[in-house]
Amino acid sequence: MPRNVYFSQAVRSEQNLYEDLVIESLKIFGQDVYYIPRTLVNRDSILNEDPASNFDDAYLMEAYIENVDGFEGAGDLYQKFGLEIRDEASFVISRKAWNNMIGGYESQIRPQEGDLLFLPMTNSFFEITFVEHDKPFYQLSNLPVYKLTCSLFEYNDEKFETGLDVIDDTMGAEAYLVGMDVSVTAAAHFEQGEVITQTLIDADGDTPAINVFGTVQTIVKTSDTVATLGVSNVGVTGASDYRQFVVSGTKGLVGAESTNTCYITKVYDVGDNDAENFMANDGDAQNVAMESFADNFLDFTEANPFGDPSENF
Repeated sequence: MPRNVYFSQAVRSEQNLYEDLVIESLKIFGQDVYYIPRTLVNRDSILNEDPASNFDDAYLMEAYIENVDGFEGAGDLYQKFGLEIRDEASFVISRKAWNNMIGGYESQIRPQEGDLLFLPMTNSFFEITFVEHDKPFYQLSNLPVYKLTCSLFEYNDEKFETGLDVIDDTMGAEAYLVGMDVSVTAAAHFEQGEVITQTLIDADGDTPAINVFGTVQTIVKTSDTVATLGVSNVGVTGASDYRQFVVSGTKGLVGAESTNTCYITKVYDVGDNDAENFMANDGDAQNVAMESFADNFLDFTEANPFGDPSENF
């Protein structure tokens, strides 16, 4: 027999009640998470990816973790390049809460693969790999939640400027840092988080200026005239090849916010005694030791068919 025509599962009042009960359950049994949308900077239309993504906003909301016995995934694996942690988790969030808090401010119609979730409870970042939008399947002809399948985020020098120190500082500590000593005029130091730029070649009528820029992650103020900087997210404009900061008494570093000008007196290399402070982010790393050993191990001369002859020209 067909369904009873006097009862309908699509009654709006029942749907609202069911959705409110789901939201209340998420607030009781869920965890506080920050939803961090990804901003595409230079999207590759062929590979459909953007390695230079930015994360500029963070929204606090509740999410239920389905994994009751711990994170899923392959877990901790020891590979030839060291320890890899491949944790995965499934988060359930309210569709209504997401639309009200995030959908109204971002140009998105649903959570996107590639967006991040920051879980303060474990101080972990998870990247959304798949969004399931129809589970549970049309209860009362309604879809009240999103189920987000996530994996542990692998930082690749993306730029974080959410305005929340708990997020920006955590990811800044994972960044690759270029260390340098600078001379300061009249105690006019840079500020942490400030973008600094060094103009290597001024613009002329035919070619643009070549600028190297980066973000100050760490600053040690030795005195009013000397400081040591740790700079991340180094990039270049005006040139297609890679450029580095250079020691110069005339080509100064200029802060974007403070407009202060400092001059580089030393850029730390792998052979420097203090380079470990910038090339390693934990006490167990052996970046400097392996790099120094490789200098005597690899043969880049013309006699070596696997070498790099361009190094000799």
